[in-house]
Amino acid sequence: MDAATAGVRNRKNKVASPKIDKKQQQHGENETEEHSDTLIKKSIEQLKHLNEKINRDSGDGESAPDTPPPETAPDDASTASTDSSTPKKGTSSPKPQKKSKTGASTATAKAPPPPLELSLRLDGMSITLFLLSFVTRVWKLDTPKGIVFDELHYGKYAGLYMQNTFFFDSQPPLGKQLIALAAYLAGFDGSFKFDRIGTPYDPLVPVSAMRVVPAFFGSLLMPTIYNIMVELGLSHYAGALAAFLAIFDNAVLAQSRYILMEGILMFFGLFGLLCILKLRRFYHQPYSLPWFCCLIVGAISLGACVCVRYFGIFTLLLGVGIMARDFWEMVGDRKVTERQLLGHFLTRAAIFTIIPITIYISTFYVHLSLLYKAGPNDNIMTSAFQASLEGGLASIISNQPVTVVHGSQVTLRHTHGRTCWLHSHDALYPVKYQDGRGSSHQQQVTCYSYKDVNNWWIVKKPDIEELVVTEPQEPIKNGDIIQLVHGLTSRALNAHDVAAAVSPHNQEVAAYIDYNVSMPAQSDWRVELLNPEHTNGYWHAVESLVRLIHLNSSQALKFSGRQLPDWGFRQHEIVTDKIIDQEDTIWNVEEHRYTRSDDKKEREKEILRSEMIPMERKNLTFWSKLYELQYKMLFNNQENVAGHMYASEPLDWLTLKRGVAYWISANSNAQVHFIGNIVIWLSGTLALVSYTGLFIVYLLRRQRACYDLPEGAWNKFCTIGEVFGIGFAVHYFPYFLVDRTLFLHHYMPAYLFKLCLLAAMVEHGHDLLAGYLKAPRLAKIYLGGVGLWLASILYVFWYFTPITYGIQDLTPDQVMSMAWRDTWDLIIHKQ
Repeated sequence: MDAATAGVRNRKNKVASPKIDKKQQQHGENETEEHSDTLIKKSIEQLKHLNEKINRDSGDGESAPDTPPPETAPDDASTASTDSSTPKKGTSSPKPQKKSKTGASTATAKAPPPPLELSLRLDGMSITLFLLSFVTRVWKLDTPKGIVFDELHYGKYAGLYMQNTFFFDSQPPLGKQLIALAAYLAGFDGSFKFDRIGTPYDPLVPVSAMRVVPAFFGSLLMPTIYNIMVELGLSHYAGALAAFLAIFDNAVLAQSRYILMEGILMFFGLFGLLCILKLRRFYHQPYSLPWFCCLIVGAISLGACVCVRYFGIFTLLLGVGIMARDFWEMVGDRKVTERQLLGHFLTRAAIFTIIPITIYISTFYVHLSLLYKAGPNDNIMTSAFQASLEGGLASIISNQPVTVVHGSQVTLRHTHGRTCWLHSHDALYPVKYQDGRGSSHQQQVTCYSYKDVNNWWIVKKPDIEELVVTEPQEPIKNGDIIQLVHGLTSRALNAHDVAAAVSPHNQEVAAYIDYNVSMPAQSDWRVELLNPEHTNGYWHAVESLVRLIHLNSSQALKFSGRQLPDWGFRQHEIVTDKIIDQEDTIWNVEEHRYTRSDDKKEREKEILRSEMIPMERKNLTFWSKLYELQYKMLFNNQENVAGHMYASEPLDWLTLKRGVAYWISANSNAQVHFIGNIVIWLSGTLALVSYTGLFIVYLLRRQRACYDLPEGAWNKFCTIGEVFGIGFAVHYFPYFLVDRTLFLHHYMPAYLFKLCLLAAMVEHGHDLLAGYLKAPRLAKIYLGGVGLWLASILYVFWYFTPITYGIQDLTPDQVMSMAWRDTWDLIIHKQ
C-alpha cells in the first residue's frame, strides 16, 4: 500500500508539475516581455541622440531577447538557470557593457562607415575596371601626333586660355577649362596654332597631358557604370558586363582618348546619377552625414555635367526625376509626417537649385576673368562687350571691309590729339552770331567726342547719283574727288567763303541746304593720302591717313579744338584752314561698311539700327558680360555646319550606319575613325526592342492576374526601365527636334544607357531560364552563347584597333576589308 500510494503520488506530481510550470513560465514571460519593451524604448530614446542604427537581430546589449525561453520542467529549469549563471567550458562569459554618456552600449554598436566609402565604393571590382579602362585609353596616348577632329577647337581654346584671349563657343567652358589646366601645368604657352585637322603637333605642345584629362574621366566612367548596375539591384556580374561593354567599344574609347568633351560629360552625368541612387540607402537616416554627402555630391556632379555641354541638362533632369519618384514613394509612407515631407522637399529643391547654379556661374566667372584680351570671335559680341576687352576696338575694325569705295559708309575719326568723330545733326547755324557776324544758316557740322549714329557719312563720287556700292566696285584712290553725304540727313559736306563761328580766320564747314539763293553747293573734296605706299594708293579703313582738301578753296578739313556755344551743343568746331600741313587736318576711317540699299528710309533705318563702338575700354560688370554671353551662346550657334560629309541623322545612330573620319595621315595611310563596336551596337538596339516588348507582355499579363515574375523581380525590371530606358529616351529623342548638323558622337550619352540596359537584359534572360522556367540546361547553353558573344565583341574591338588608335599604316586591302559602304566610300573618295 505504501509503495502503491507513493507511486500514485509521484505520478500525480509529475502530471501536476507541468501545469504549474506553464503558469509560472507564462507569468515570467509576460514580465520579461514588459521589461524588454521598457528597456528597448529607453535605448531608442538614448540612441536617437547618437543617430545610430539599432540592430534588432543581435540585441542592443541591454534588453532581453525577443523570443521567450523554452518550456522546461522544474529540474531542467533549475539546471538551465544554474548553467546560465555558471559559464560552460568553451563559451565566454558575458562582459559588463560599457555605456556612453547617453547610456548606449559601445560594445555591440557598429561605427558608421566613412562617407568617402559610401560615395566612391572603392571595391576590388571597381579598381580593376578602372585600371583596365585606363590602360586601354593611355596606351600610346601621344599617337597620332597630329590634330584629331575636334582637337582643332578644344586645343585652340586651351591655347587661348594660356594667352588670356577671348573666344566664343556655344557650349559652357568647364570641360575646356580642365583641358587648359592640364596644358598649363604641363608648361604650354599657347603659341601653337591649331589651324586644321591633321596638322602635326609641335614638340612643345603637351599632347599627352591634354589627352590624359578625358582619358582619366573616361576611365572613371567604367566603375561608375558598374556601381550603378549594382545599386539598382542587379548582380555584380551584370555590372561588370556593362562596364566590359563600355571598355571594349571602339566609339567610347575614341571619345575618351582624344581632346574631346564626351568622356568628361558622361562621367559627371552618370556619377551624379549614382549618388542619387545611393541616397536610397539612407531612407531611414535622413539628414545624416552620408545622406547629405550623396545629395550634395550628386548636385555638384550633375551641375558640372551641364557646365561641360548644355545637353547635360537632360542628365540633370533624369536625376531630378529619380528623386521626384523617390519622394512620391515617401509621400505614401504614413510614418513620415507632412512636416517631414515638406522638409525633405525644400532641402532637396534647395540643394539641386543652389549648387548647380553656383557651379555654373563660377565656371563663367573664371572664364571671363581669364579671357580679358580681344580675340578672334569678338565680332559676335556687342560693341560694349568688345570695348571691355584689351584691344577690342582693333579686333572689331579688323573684321570690316578694308577698301573704301563709292557707297561706303564710314566714320571719320580725328587721328591725333583729342578723340572725336566728324558729326552732323539736324540743327542750323544761327543767322547771326553774338558778335553780329552773319552765318550761312546751313546745317551744323561738328566734331563729337562720343559714338553716335550721326557720325556716319557716305562716300560718293560726284558723277554717280546712287549711294549704294556699285558692281563692279569703284575704289577711292589717292587724288580722287569725292563727296561726303551725311547718313541720316542726306546732306553733303560743304564749305563756303563764310567765317567760322568761333574761329573767324577759318572758313565755316556745314552740311549744304539749298535755299535757292546765290550760294551754290561747294561739296567736292580731294582725297590726299599721307601713306599711299602702304595701301597701293587706295584709301583703306583704319590704316590710311587722309586729308580732305576742299576743291574750291584748296583748304583742308580741320579740327579747330574750340568748343561751340550752347546752340552748338558744346560740341567741337570743324573748319577749313589754308595751312594744310598740320596734325589737326589728319583723319582716318575707323568704322566702315558698304551701303546696300538705295532707298533713303531703308538706309536711315540701317544706320539707326547700327551699333556704335565705344572709343575706349569699358569696365562692364560681370553680370552684364554674363547676360550678354548667355544670350549669344543661345542664339549664335557656331556648330551648325550645313552639308558636312560625315553628318548623320538620329535614326542612323541605332544601326551605326555612318561613322566619322577623325584623322588621316598626310604621309601615310594611318587613320583614326569614330566607329563603334558593331556587335555591341546592334545588340544594344535589339535589347531596347526586347525590353519594350517584354514590358508590354508582362504588363498585359499582370493586368489579367498572370504574374510571370515575382513581385521583387517585377519591381527590379521596372526600375531598370525607369533609369536606363527613360535615360536613353531623354538623351536620344530630343535630337529629332534639333535644327543643326548632327554627328554620331552626339549619340554617346544615350548609347551608355543602352549599354546598361543591354547588360541588364542579358542577366534577365538568364534569370528567366534558371530561376523562373527551371531549365538549368538551357541556362548553361545560354551562358555559353553569352561567352561566344563576348568573344565576338573582343574580336571586333581588336579588328578595329588600328583605326581607333591610329597606330598602323593601312594597305588598300585592309581599308576595303574594314569598310562598310557609307563611311568608307567617303574616306576613299576623299583620298
